[in-house]
Amino acid sequence: MFEKSKLKKEIKKSIERINFLEQKRVRSQAALVEAILKNTQPNDEDVDYFNQFTEKIDAERDNLKRLQNELEELNNK
Repeated sequence: MFEKSKLKKEIKKSIERINFLEQKRVRSQAALVEAILKNTQPNDEDVDYFNQFTEKIDAERDNLKRLQNELEELNNK
């Protein structure tokens, strides 16, 4: 029972981290879209931020999937 509670808390934290990272990525994403619409070269810094946050989001989503699978396995026991 303790393990399920712990996993649920970790899942909640993981979702919160994903939301936080996605919010931080929005600024660079908006700058990239603006550059595309204006047919200009995007700022390298915005591209780097976008790529860094995307990597972190992808890693956290993988972690979330792992946690959800662990919880599902515990629920099936």
